[in-house]
Amino acid sequence: MVLAYIRPDKQFDAIHEQLQLINAYALSNNLQIDDEFIDQTSQNKRLAQRPDVAEYFRQHIGSTLLISDVWVLSTDMEDIIQMISCLLKNEYTVHFIKQSITVSPQSNVMLVLSLIDQFRQTIQNESKKVVGRPKGSRSNSKFDKYINEIIAYIKEKKSVSEMARLLNVSRSSLKDYIESRELKQVAHSSLLPELPKNTQKDVIDKITCPE
Repeated sequence: MVLAYIRPDKQFDAIHEQLQLINAYALSNNLQIDDEFIDQTSQNKRLAQRPDVAEYFRQHIGSTLLISDVWVLSTDMEDIIQMISCLLKNEYTVHFIKQSITVSPQSNVMLVLSLIDQFRQTIQNESKKVVGRPKGSRSNSKFDKYINEIIAYIKEKKSVSEMARLLNVSRSSLKDYIESRELKQVAHSSLLPELPKNTQKDVIDKITCPE
């Protein structure tokens, strides 16, 4: 089973941006996404405060998991280590798209360590900055919670008016949301960003050691 995990936050990519990257990656790798989980909990929440996420992952042991960026899992180092360890323990194959890393229980230990070390370096380098997307990026919207339904309706070729009635929202606001997020292109996988092409060796070579 192929799963897509999305977690929006004001400092990170919005839902549609994560979906766009995940859809492009799935298409280029001949993967059919079977389910999407949109985690609306704040990045300030620790893993122990996110029981729905832990339960979701327990229900899909042995699956393939697509994540746009390692930061989507957590911004806490301890939680990242625990989540990656538990995912691998439960036979997941995890694709971190922006990092160009795929890890599984059979992965080279150096590859897994390099992923964690990249996370450590980013925390270190960004300790005096805000980690995430740059200023000026599009903020989250009240329509984000409907994004799965909206994309499904677009695929079913429903009109904006029909979608607005089904969701009980303003037609004009919904139209603006669909256009600003380019959801028609996302729905039909016609908006494909350039994907990273780092090799495993490139990623491992980024590990830094004390001098």
